[in-house]
Amino acid sequence: MDYGLADILTLIGSLGLFLYGMKLMSEALQKVAGDKMRTILAAMTSNRVKGVFTGILITALIQSSSATTVMVVSFVNAGLLSLVESVGVIMGANIGTTVTAWLISILGFKVSMSAISLPLIGLGLPFLFSQNRNKKNWGELIMGFALLFIGLQFLKTSMPDIKNNPEILTFLTNYTDMALPLPFCFWVLVPCLPS
Repeated sequence: MDYGLADILTLIGSLGLFLYGMKLMSEALQKVAGDKMRTILAAMTSNRVKGVFTGILITALIQSSSATTVMVVSFVNAGLLSLVESVGVIMGANIGTTVTAWLISILGFKVSMSAISLPLIGLGLPFLFSQNRNKKNWGELIMGFALLFIGLQFLKTSMPDIKNNPEILTFLTNYTDMALPLPFCFWVLVPCLPS
């Protein structure tokens, strides 16, 4: 199977949709989150054990550790969680993956968050056109959440299968052997880092 330009553009577009959903959700979270949200998140992650259990619970509910991790990154970006608090939740998300496997084997089905995403967009769309600023912010939050899951699903389906494509494996092997010169890393990548 040949991996062409259209496949590469599909992969980049999937990544773009995923990142846009994350950005939209993060910005809406900053607008929507009041003191109540901050206190709830602080109580759920007040110590490492609570953070791990929170990660397990959220991953078991939405059945995706990668989505939980992305939401935690959005919370950190929005200033709702500190980096230290987020580590426990991410560790719990990784443990929650096994809980998800148990739930799927016991219940016999898996909830697909990407299937819920389109109804969420339908739910959030009227809020976007509201004159009320608070409702508009909630609409952006719902839309960002839905776009994040749609982008994640597109990323999963558009990633190349390395086992069946030895060309991609050799490209990645050659790419990892290339080293970027220090001035490039310093002058291009460092200004992009958050301060």
